[in-house]
Amino acid sequence: MQMDTFVESIIKEDKKQFHEDNKLNSLKIINTANETPVIADFTEYSPLHNGHLFCMQEAKRLHPEALFVAVIPGLFERNGRGLPYILTRHKRAELAIKLGADIAVEGPPMGIMGSGQYSLCLSLMFKTLNADYIPRGYITDDPKFKEILDYINEGKGVAPKPYKIVSMEDKKVLLEGKLNNDDYVIVSLAKSLTKINFNFKNKFIFVPRLENVSGTKIRELVSNGHVDQLGDMLPQETIDLLKEEISLNHAPLHDTRAYSTLLNNVNSYSKEELMNLNLIDAQTVDNILENRPFDNVNDLLDNITMGFSTHRKQRILSILEVGIFKDEVHKYINNYPQKIRILGYKNKDVLKKFEHNLQNNLIGDNGKIWQ
Repeated sequence: MQMDTFVESIIKEDKKQFHEDNKLNSLKIINTANETPVIADFTEYSPLHNGHLFCMQEAKRLHPEALFVAVIPGLFERNGRGLPYILTRHKRAELAIKLGADIAVEGPPMGIMGSGQYSLCLSLMFKTLNADYIPRGYITDDPKFKEILDYINEGKGVAPKPYKIVSMEDKKVLLEGKLNNDDYVIVSLAKSLTKINFNFKNKFIFVPRLENVSGTKIRELVSNGHVDQLGDMLPQETIDLLKEEISLNHAPLHDTRAYSTLLNNVNSYSKEELMNLNLIDAQTVDNILENRPFDNVNDLLDNITMGFSTHRKQRILSILEVGIFKDEVHKYINNYPQKIRILGYKNKDVLKKFEHNLQNNLIGDNGKIWQ
């Protein structure tokens, strides 16, 4: 199977799953105490590198009694920047389990959402899992940012604004300047957790990120066929699985889209349909209508307007590729999570403990809590 055909099949099946999930109501929380504590870690694992492994091992070292639950972004295989992942979520989950996670569950469809929307979904997932601990890697050594981490661990909300971080409690400016993306995720998550009234006091585990591990460099070397040069940044298990998936023509996926579906949507959708897509703006719609039909993605990119985010164009590509309308996205977010979809587990004992937590804490639509 050609790689773009493989991606097309993923998008098709995931769209079906999205619509099925959207028929369900959200899980109802009836209890907020896990019998077995949970470390809930959101990480893309694209791919799982030594920095991810270090963060996982540090969290497990601090709380060996807890289940390490990896929340791995799911549907449509697109990250918050709108870019495809290097491996499918099922293979990313497989790696997480091989390297130490107890449970891997499917996270939200980040590629069709704005950053605030998927941050809210992640927060709702943490609340639903009743996360006892939340490990997050951070990058900056700025003492002022470390003060913000302390502030967050006191259970206080902070909010990212253009080029500053402010307290949600008294609106005081805590830090001036632009944050690195990974550090921004921490602040955005704290804001969302505050908005849904989840008490995160003393729940974060902040771990300094390892130096000399670059996701960009990893993806460049994989794209160029140099997987064997990544031994200083990737665990051997990641290298082995990458090679296996490449041999099956199922990786690397980060340079491939569902081109046929994407161009068909762009060339056939009415103005009303285009305007009803999530995050899209009127100028981009006018540009598309004026200049279509498009026969390649590069020409299409030239017709997507720039925005505050440097990744806006890739996000819009993913939204056009999937073709899900904003009212459907809003309904999905309002009911998220509709169920806990388990992607992998270490053994039957940890699965039993995890399911016991869910059974005690949640009520699902039509009796469905997990899958």
